[in-house]
Amino acid sequence: MLSPDDKMLGKLDPFYRPSVSKRKTSAEIISEARNALRTVRTQRPFTPQEAQRKLFGPASSRTSENRPPSSFSLHASSFESSDSRPISGTRLSPLELKPKVPASPTREEDSCFSFPKPPVDSAKIRRISSARARLFRAASQGALLPDRSLPPSDSKKTVESKETVMMGDSVVKINGIYLTKSNAICHLKSHSLQLTYDGGFGEIKEQEMFKGTTSLPSHLKRGGDQGKRHARASSRPSSSDLSRLQTKAVPKADLQEKDAEIEVDEVFWNTRIVPILRELEKEENIETVCAACTQLHHALEEGNMLGNKFKRRSILLKTLCKLVDVGSDLLSLKLAKIILALKVSRKNLLNVCKLIFKISRNEKNDSLIQNDSILESLLEVLRSEDLQTNMEAFLYCMGSIKFISGNPGFLNEMISKDAVEILINLINQINENTEKCGTCLPNSGHLLVQVTATLRNLVDSPLVRTKFLSISALPQLCTAMEQYMGDKDVCTNIARIFSKLTSYRDCCAALASYSRCYALFLNLINKYQKKQDLVVRVVFILGNLTAKNNQAREQFSKEKGSIQTLLSLFQTFHQLDLHSQKPVGQRGEQHRAQRPPSEAEDVLIKLTRVLANIAIHPGVGPVLAANPGIVGLLLTTLEYKSLDDCEELVINATATINNLSYYQVKNSIIQDKKLYIAELLLKLLVSNNMDGILEAVRVFGNLSQDRDVCDFIVQNNVHRFMMALLDAQHQDICFSACGVLLNLTVDKDKRVILKEGGGIKKLVDCLRDFGPTDWQLACLVCKTLWNFSENTNASSCFGNEDTNTLLLLLSSFLDEELALDGSFDPDLKNYHKFHWETEFKPVAQQLLNRIQRHHTFLEPLPIPSF
Repeated sequence: MLSPDDKMLGKLDPFYRPSVSKRKTSAEIISEARNALRTVRTQRPFTPQEAQRKLFGPASSRTSENRPPSSFSLHASSFESSDSRPISGTRLSPLELKPKVPASPTREEDSCFSFPKPPVDSAKIRRISSARARLFRAASQGALLPDRSLPPSDSKKTVESKETVMMGDSVVKINGIYLTKSNAICHLKSHSLQLTYDGGFGEIKEQEMFKGTTSLPSHLKRGGDQGKRHARASSRPSSSDLSRLQTKAVPKADLQEKDAEIEVDEVFWNTRIVPILRELEKEENIETVCAACTQLHHALEEGNMLGNKFKRRSILLKTLCKLVDVGSDLLSLKLAKIILALKVSRKNLLNVCKLIFKISRNEKNDSLIQNDSILESLLEVLRSEDLQTNMEAFLYCMGSIKFISGNPGFLNEMISKDAVEILINLINQINENTEKCGTCLPNSGHLLVQVTATLRNLVDSPLVRTKFLSISALPQLCTAMEQYMGDKDVCTNIARIFSKLTSYRDCCAALASYSRCYALFLNLINKYQKKQDLVVRVVFILGNLTAKNNQAREQFSKEKGSIQTLLSLFQTFHQLDLHSQKPVGQRGEQHRAQRPPSEAEDVLIKLTRVLANIAIHPGVGPVLAANPGIVGLLLTTLEYKSLDDCEELVINATATINNLSYYQVKNSIIQDKKLYIAELLLKLLVSNNMDGILEAVRVFGNLSQDRDVCDFIVQNNVHRFMMALLDAQHQDICFSACGVLLNLTVDKDKRVILKEGGGIKKLVDCLRDFGPTDWQLACLVCKTLWNFSENTNASSCFGNEDTNTLLLLLSSFLDEELALDGSFDPDLKNYHKFHWETEFKPVAQQLLNRIQRHHTFLEPLPIPSF
């Protein structure tokens, strides 16, 4: 049987090898199933689905006081009607713009100037603020959406207040200052503290200012574009003032073009938007309002009014936010989609994300979310908004995405809309910010929990795994785990991602090549040694990494304290398992029924798998075999655990002992305790579990190279059991049993046992049944028959019937055309040809010659290790 290390194989091989160079084909991969040193498989830890949709599940390490709430109340009053930028708090330096006395106007367009004014005293500011408040009150009563324009006859009415605006035929009085009609317009536009109602506190046009109160005369309001251009042009400061402010004058043509765009927007607003807003204010029924919201979104998109640059945006927000109190999930989603499209910020962005989060908690709303394409709006928030400014909004946005990612119906949409790339980029931003600040930012850990939980839901898809590899997501996740080592929830989620990914060969190889991951996983084990849900996944990942990659075995074993960490973990969960064991008399019949492993047993299952895998490396195996702590715990496991107690743990522990027994080193604890191990294996041989029997026979195959163990086998009639296994019609069992018999035939005194129970005939039957498909097994049968027939007449030794059968079988099997007739899978043809040429053919040819000559004198052939 072949070892993973060809050099060691060369030393143990009893037959010569051809002088031809070895070709690395599929043979080496397939032969792993027959290697003396075997890897062990196990199931991925099970993660139950959470019963309720929350930011943090019941297994979270966060207390209720230290995590954001998943339940909260949200009303229209939670939103801000104005979505302007927050006040910076920085005191601005006064401008150095000094007023100039205008020259005598020579043209009509020079008849209006805007004079800079000194700072207004506190009393005036209060008066202006009260006027602004009255305007907002008027807006809340619907005055900003009039049913009709005031007739021209009403245009001369005045508004009575402390800062009245009096419109006559030729004079306007504002704040006690008399201005001409054109100057009044300029004055309104030149003061930043004029009555405004805009998200950015911008200016309001003439017809907006007097809606609901009075309107300018038609020749002022609609006096043609030329009148407007005159008013705007005359209000501009001189070039010297502009240069002092480091600004550039806007050309007159640009202003004309801008005015034209505003005029078009005005028409579109009044004809397309205003009727829909009136429809929304009626709130007749949910269906009508929802249809109006859909119509409004299309109209805003058509009029290029989405985003945060549109000046009527505040009116839209106020109307939309009032409808939140209706309480319909369908309507709320449509409102949220429009609000997000208007690019709200700060508190409004947080509240609209909370609104969607609240709706997405109900699984029944998934279809509503999918029909309205809310996912795209949420991903746009993560893509375009600033992370540090909107950390809490991102948290609830990601919470919603996490919920719907658990629904398979969203998988294709999330992949097509680059959700994976956006989330990995978000993790990258968090990593960079943490590295830059030297500490974890507030709420960043909460956000990472949502992001990693979402990725955990997505990585089952082959397309997602391909994206992970293409964008180098694995190192980013390792960095996040390293930076947030103290956050158990983050580490557990990333461990769940890795436990899924490493179940696939390409992803497993990618993570194994990231050298920093081994120290990271060891640190996690040391930090959370008693946290079963995290530790079991980390150990499972290590088992996957070391299953097929010899370099991974070496890198892991070279990490400082790696073996000691595994030993400490073994001891911890061994004690936990012992304390949870019931006395034998109290177990009852139910204990014998199949049951899932306990939490402690699950960790031990994954841990023994890691030990079995790393023992394959020739530099690690002897060290483990000589470690009394590890060998002692493995033997203790076989002592107190039966196959009925925990089948997988017992089989894994036996497989680990098998790999360690391969190394014939002086200080091996396995070799020192070989007879005790043989006794422990007897209970596996007499069980009804074929997997347990197979592992026990494999260990006997290694231990039977020792004469004392061979005596134990004969004394306890284990050899009879091995011959009975030749009838099992199971290739691996026949292979291992034949190996034990071969080792027994090395001792001349024990060769006679093959005649007991028809051993020779069973060997010949194995050669006939499995030879054409398993040349390694055929080789072992020939070696056993060779040893048995040493120094005897082959014909009398085997009997006439078996001799004739052997002559026929060996002659046909040695014919290459017949033996390799092309019936094999093309991918396996090289594999079979390799073993036929290098193993079976030399032995079979010598055995055939012996039978034909009836005599030969060669030394008995030992079996290589199992």
